[in-house]
Amino acid sequence: MNTASNNNIARAIYLASKNNISSGKIVEFLARKRLFGKVPAILAQLGKIVNTENGTVLVKVKSAKKLEAEEKRELEQFLTKHYFAKEVILEESVDQKLLGGSRIEINDEVIDLTLANKILKLQAHLIKPI
Repeated sequence: MNTASNNNIARAIYLASKNNISSGKIVEFLARKRLFGKVPAILAQLGKIVNTENGTVLVKVKSAKKLEAEEKRELEQFLTKHYFAKEVILEESVDQKLLGGSRIEINDEVIDLTLANKILKLQAHLIKPI
């Protein structure tokens, strides 16, 4: 028996909704296939598909301190150009455990600009054999 991935199920739901198939039929399908346990993961994938189709980029930013308005604006401009996005949505959170810098998550990509990461890279570079 073949099992469909969450991404495939989410894509099928997206296409069904675009073709005006009722949400009741989608729920019936999920119940019939016993997929209610996977609904949170399927919805997360569905959100990514919808955002991609609409040209929206969802960005999660963790930083040691709250970003200034100018920093947010510059980050949004950079991401709009880099990802060819129509809209950038920033989900900002402050993590007191970070010494400094930021950690940016975009889809499955992580940009780690934290101070701890920079120190680890410097340490690895300095102890590398010649």
